[in-house]
Amino acid sequence: MTTPRSERQIRFMLLEMGTVSHNNYGLWRHPENNRHRFSDIDFWIEQAKTLERGMLDALFFADTLAVSAGFGGSTTVALREGMHVPILDPLVVIPAMAAVTKHLGFAATSSTTYEPPFSFARRMSSLDLLTKGRVGWNIVTSYLPGAAANFGIEPMAHDKRYDRAEEYSDVVYKLWESSWEEDAFRLDRGAPMVSDPSKVHPIAHEGEYFKVMGPHLVSPTPQRTPTLFQAGSSDRGREFAARHAEGIFIGGYTEDILLSHVTDIRRIAALAGRDHDEVRLFAECNIICATTDKEAEAKLADFMKLASADGYLAHRFGSGMDLTRYGLHEKIEDIIATGGPGADHMARYPFPAGWTVGDIIEDAARLDRKRLFVCGGPSRCADAIERWSDSFDLDGFLMRQFLSPGTARDFADFVVPELQRRGRYRTQYEGTTLRENLFGRGHKRLAQSHPGAAYRRAMAQPVLAE
Repeated sequence: MTTPRSERQIRFMLLEMGTVSHNNYGLWRHPENNRHRFSDIDFWIEQAKTLERGMLDALFFADTLAVSAGFGGSTTVALREGMHVPILDPLVVIPAMAAVTKHLGFAATSSTTYEPPFSFARRMSSLDLLTKGRVGWNIVTSYLPGAAANFGIEPMAHDKRYDRAEEYSDVVYKLWESSWEEDAFRLDRGAPMVSDPSKVHPIAHEGEYFKVMGPHLVSPTPQRTPTLFQAGSSDRGREFAARHAEGIFIGGYTEDILLSHVTDIRRIAALAGRDHDEVRLFAECNIICATTDKEAEAKLADFMKLASADGYLAHRFGSGMDLTRYGLHEKIEDIIATGGPGADHMARYPFPAGWTVGDIIEDAARLDRKRLFVCGGPSRCADAIERWSDSFDLDGFLMRQFLSPGTARDFADFVVPELQRRGRYRTQYEGTTLRENLFGRGHKRLAQSHPGAAYRRAMAQPVLAE
């Protein structure tokens, strides 16, 4: 049964990256911003404690495998702006945060194009054990041209990357779900037996992209398969997300496009046999909050003074499109139509009709023009969040940061109590795993309708004495 939109608990994750600047450029210079401490483990410990105090579902790590070289035709702007470089490996940071929290989840991005599935499956299972079931995987196929060069392979076409991702998913599902039976790890001193050899199985996978024998090297974990996220925006990406992801990030430069993508994802997921409440849809949001509307507006004005257009442009055009080659009055749609580096990728993110290069540059650093943006006191922010959730059929939001820890702290102090007062936000965590945070107590494993569940082994039934 689908929960009515107006009664839906609204879920939040904080968007993070182990770097100085992620999605808000220039603000690292703000005197209250702690992003310069990104390489200090205490920074992450403090961040995790704040998020758990605010009862967010998870801290969500984006990642990259190359320095963006689109805007300006080189890596100069990205390096100067600190745009995703230098950057830490998110899987290394998670254990320290897990050690100081009990409920907060941690989702990390990893690429199916460059990461071998066998070693990745072991690392994620290790994290699931160490965090007691609080990890998730954001499945990406990696579009940056520089990533292929870093791994010494030829760039793969968009649809080929998704073909590989489909097989990659099958491999890790087999390792996580079927390699070890539930009671294979015994530590039976009487036998004596650590693991029952008859209940540990190779997967013997042979496909177009992978050949993996197994067995998996880690015994069953609280979730077995980590909670799965995906953010594909192309037609193929949305199909993949609707089939595999439990949490799907919905994009779109306009509210009409956002709504159309939500509707399409819901439709495809239903055709795949997945219930409405078995898939959680999230969109990125931008929240600047304070005790009053006036104080929040003063924060926005303060932030706007430091916002860097170059940083935003380097991020948006990291796929290879170099706007510096064009005149300010040239239309974006004409540039995309002529093709060239980055054109195919940018065509999937429609801009307003008639927009020019000059419009893009002028708009880039306008923080108040971001989609799903609100600036105000608790009531104004809560009103906007409820409207977004109900109008667009969204289950929750991936919150972009302006300051660290300011954005998360303000959300916990001002917005959470107001949403709780309205009955739209949890007052305690639902369970002990990330999947339970999203789907409720008892939902520790993949839903039966998920394709990964097909690899589960049936539990042996006990033989009853006559």
